[in-house]
Amino acid sequence: MSNQPVDQSRRTWVTIACVTGGAGGVAAAVPFALTFQPSEKARAAGAAVEADISTLKEGEMLTVEWRGKPVWIIKRTPAQLAELEKIGGELADPDSLRKPDELTPKYAQNHHRSIKPEILVTVGICTHLGCSPTAKFQAGAQPSLPETWPGGFLCPCHGSTFDMAGRVFKNKPAPDNLEVPPHMYLSDTKILIGEDKQA
Repeated sequence: MSNQPVDQSRRTWVTIACVTGGAGGVAAAVPFALTFQPSEKARAAGAAVEADISTLKEGEMLTVEWRGKPVWIIKRTPAQLAELEKIGGELADPDSLRKPDELTPKYAQNHHRSIKPEILVTVGICTHLGCSPTAKFQAGAQPSLPETWPGGFLCPCHGSTFDMAGRVFKNKPAPDNLEVPPHMYLSDTKILIGEDKQA
């Protein structure tokens, strides 16, 4: 072991340099680490969305955006609801059993695919190639639709048709029913889309 005297001045400067370097390293690392957290925009894109349906009349549809997707909220008429029970034999998956956990929450696994029979909440994206179907609520013969059309949705891209519960008709390109997103009622007139903890 060396018996040479310790240069206190040099030791002080080495200590200061180490502390300063360490602080600088932490200062540089913190912003870098924060870049791995989702941005405010990304957090908002996945956040639940509140929809006010107080002015929604029978036969009308409201569209809101959730996670970059159009979500349709439709107030069905008594006639449209009655039709849902008559057309089960014409549908590819009338009871929404093909992908129940992925496309239809348990509280919507019924013939009207909703919590409240009159209100349908569904993602407006065709399950075939991701096009957006158009609303064809009026029953009866129309271009590209059969004479017995009960009302629902038509995807103009490849002709897939869905009833007023978003259930796909047989022998159409779309393999599945329209998705019912997680949702719950905050009140009689407010729906929270993206969360269903109370459902």
